[in-house]
Amino acid sequence: MRVDQNNRLIPAQQVESPNCDDRPVGECVGLVVIHAMSLPPGEFGGSYIDELFTNSIDLQAHPSFESLKGVRVSSHLVVDRNGQVTQYVPFHRRAWHAGVSEYQGRVNCNDFSIGIELEGTESEPFADVQYIRLASILQALMARYPEVSAGRIVGHSEVARGRKWDPGPQFDWQRLMQMIRRSDS
Repeated sequence: MRVDQNNRLIPAQQVESPNCDDRPVGECVGLVVIHAMSLPPGEFGGSYIDELFTNSIDLQAHPSFESLKGVRVSSHLVVDRNGQVTQYVPFHRRAWHAGVSEYQGRVNCNDFSIGIELEGTESEPFADVQYIRLASILQALMARYPEVSAGRIVGHSEVARGRKWDPGPQFDWQRLMQMIRRSDS
């Protein structure tokens, strides 16, 4: 995988989200935030994440979707359970993924981070192919954005303490870091 001159991941599928804007002037990418989600909760597959990120979700399709009324969110990437990667926002733009957040004393993590959603829950292990894809994506991001290093890859729960759980206890951070180090050598 690689990041092209248009700040797009090659060969990710591209689905444009309107839920993004320009990063503040002079702000550069220096953090990656790993998330986890499933729509409906606990279910995988389907088009609901695409629909949420493109403001086209049918709120009547599932009872849990009522809480999504008026929600405008996105992430840069989603890695589904089969390892398919979809990009919603080019990396040079600000995706709306972290919400109220803080990292090492800096607030508004969306300003300087890339958000990656993994299709998953806090109660189920992530798929092997998701780790493989994520490690490859992170290697491409670290090659393109010098401020991003293995030490600047965090969970949503780390930047939104007490508010968010993801990627959760099933996420194997040690495995991911070993994969990044292995492919870096």
